Amino acid sequence: MVFSVPHFRARQEMKLELVDRGIPIKEELDVLAVPDDEGEGASSSSSSSSSLPARSKEDGEAPASSDTARRARKLRRGVVNIVDVNIPLGMIFPAAKLALVSLADTQGSMSVRTTKRVDITDITFPYKPGDYVVHAHHGVAFFRDLVRRDVGGIERDYLLLEYAEGDKLYVPVEQFDRVTRYVGPEGASPRLTRLNTSDWSRAIGRARKATKQLAFDLVDVYTRRSATKGYQYKEDTPWQREMEEAFPYQETPDQLAAIADIKTDMQSIHPMDRLVCGDVGFGKTEVALRAAFKATQDKKQVMVLCPTTILAQQHYTTFKERFEPFGVRVEVLSRFRTPAQQKRTLEDFANGEVQVLVGTHRLLSRDVNPKDLGLVIIDEEQRFGVGHKEQLKNMRESIDILTLSATPIPRTMQMGLSGVRDMSLIMTPPDDRRPVEVHVGEWDPDVVADAIARELDRKGQVYYVSNRVRSIDDAVKRVREAAGEARIGVAHGKMSKEELEIVMEDFSAGEIDVLVATTIIESGIDNPHTNTLIIEDAQRLGLAQMYQLKGRVGRSSTQAYAYFLFPDNVPLTEEARDRLTAIDENADLGSGMRIAMKDLEIRGAGSILGAEQSGNMSAVGFDLYAQMLSQAVNLTREGESISDNYLPEALSDIVINVPDHTYIPEEYVPDADERVLFYRKLASADTIEFVDELAREIIEKHGEMPPATVNQFQKARLKAFANEHNIAQISVTGGKLIVEPITISKKQASALRKKAGRYLADKKKLIVPMRVVGESEDGTTLTAVQEFLSSFFSSEKEE
Repeated sequence: MVFSVPHFRARQEMKLELVDRGIPIKEELDVLAVPDDEGEGASSSSSSSSSLPARSKEDGEAPASSDTARRARKLRRGVVNIVDVNIPLGMIFPAAKLALVSLADTQGSMSVRTTKRVDITDITFPYKPGDYVVHAHHGVAFFRDLVRRDVGGIERDYLLLEYAEGDKLYVPVEQFDRVTRYVGPEGASPRLTRLNTSDWSRAIGRARKATKQLAFDLVDVYTRRSATKGYQYKEDTPWQREMEEAFPYQETPDQLAAIADIKTDMQSIHPMDRLVCGDVGFGKTEVALRAAFKATQDKKQVMVLCPTTILAQQHYTTFKERFEPFGVRVEVLSRFRTPAQQKRTLEDFANGEVQVLVGTHRLLSRDVNPKDLGLVIIDEEQRFGVGHKEQLKNMRESIDILTLSATPIPRTMQMGLSGVRDMSLIMTPPDDRRPVEVHVGEWDPDVVADAIARELDRKGQVYYVSNRVRSIDDAVKRVREAAGEARIGVAHGKMSKEELEIVMEDFSAGEIDVLVATTIIESGIDNPHTNTLIIEDAQRLGLAQMYQLKGRVGRSSTQAYAYFLFPDNVPLTEEARDRLTAIDENADLGSGMRIAMKDLEIRGAGSILGAEQSGNMSAVGFDLYAQMLSQAVNLTREGESISDNYLPEALSDIVINVPDHTYIPEEYVPDADERVLFYRKLASADTIEFVDELAREIIEKHGEMPPATVNQFQKARLKAFANEHNIAQISVTGGKLIVEPITISKKQASALRKKAGRYLADKKKLIVPMRVVGESEDGTTLTAVQEFLSSFFSSEKEE
């Protein structure tokens, strides 16, 4: 089987698609001839690659003696061969058992990588009555309530939005997909828009201009990087497979996908610049390990850049343990090493004897001169300073860069950047992982004593975090009073390297029961025996910081506990209360995304985009801005011009005007917040299957639906049906059904005319008397209309 994919990006997508489906592949670039019928061997050219653990050349395969023979043995049987020669049309040679498939043959079925359906309510900020919101067409408003109104004898639910100067707007719940939560750069209350003025058009115009420029800049950077040639790694060696098989756990599907993404990047001719985003403890380090080992197999050197000395030391230990059996030398450059040791390490790195060098920003110093650097792995890049980031930016042009981040980017922004930023998400936790049990409350010596005693009883260890170096001795005293029998150690950034190293080694060896430390332990410390975390003065910490610290426990199958305590004599600020509530409510596995979004809600979203974009974003809110950026990026990549009045497409652009009562009664779903959530999900339901899924969910929670709710769901099905068939309007008015645009056959149009129906072919408009549409079994007009329209498309298939 030979796939012809001449374009680089399409080739990457094709390879990832095949890897996802477990199909073995082999890439062969610049193929000059097809194989003879007998040829099965693989070429040893450097362009061969595989995204699966690669197959080495068969034992005993003799190299071809002539150029013709070499070329005749390029393709391999039993795998999908991907080539960059342009084949205009696919063909099959049965006698040769050879199929050639062109990219044109795959369009529509596999032209893009399969992705799961994204529920918009999972990736945008939640909202409820009492929140500030943004309507894409009308601007910033206060969401007062859900109200029911009778219009022309038909009852429906509406959002009551209040604008400046007392103006009110009633928005049908079907337009929930045009309404987003307002989250500005500082988390402050916004200025309400005045209706029927140019206020909103000016604000949206400025945001549109900014997203167009930002999209152009992002696409320009990506295009220039795609045009740069880097080192192209060979396919995996047997040693690579052996090293990977030494991993003692089962990889998660997301880990495997990230590894496949990275190997595809490394085996391409262009430099890699990939971000791996994953929750704490979800296995990003293993992904980085495999990338680093792959680089060393091609005699390339690797630098692993860490934000803290302790994390550098831990990565050094992990990499050394895994790589040493394969003769790969790993060293660390940190303040745990003497000047003489550092000098020797630098010399050995410069002459190529050290293949992997781990360290902090010390690695960016001028005296670090690798012999043949191939890959830089950056852990938590956002924690490096501006100067260091600039150095890393310059490095990106020619060297493979892999960035790991445990601070998730909100998904709406990911979608905006996904077309121009190579990103892999690790969202699935390891199988045996349990959520950390969280306790938030006032500092109480009895609570602390019980928590420590319970952990020591099961032979575990405790982190006790006190984030003030000057008062850490007082914290030690408090711990000693609460747990006199415990062996206590202290760790903070002002200690000498020798003291810190001894403490961390003692703690790892189990000779310390309670480690009293500052937030120096925040990044990446991995000790599976430590399963209780106690933080005093938790109100001083940021939400993301608390979440990172919580990630230091629960890194095994043992149940872990985290205590976030605050003083009983200090009043909490509103922000601190919000942060502590958020950490308490988001305790389940993989809640990093929700934490990141809640953090943005509390602090504001200015840090995501930088100062110059914050003003434009504050006018329209984070979610709408992110959606506009996503569309601008897509249009810019496709080379299409962006009109001055574009807005992201929405399902509510489809008009469904059918006279049936549609609402979810309070008696059926009493909680207003839950009703809002169901309305939001229904408004963005773009397939009938998703509406059916929501129907099962609401019935499971609240029992059989009342008639008006059945109608609400049926209306959503009709809209999803219209979306799937590119219909913009379905209306029932004056006893007639009007549908446009819709394409029907001449035979169908002729049959309609006999029943007093009309089809205007030039306008693609269908007009049918309702008596022809008939009645449905459930007696609703909505169902009858959908059944009638479905008959057109089912008869079309039969023909």
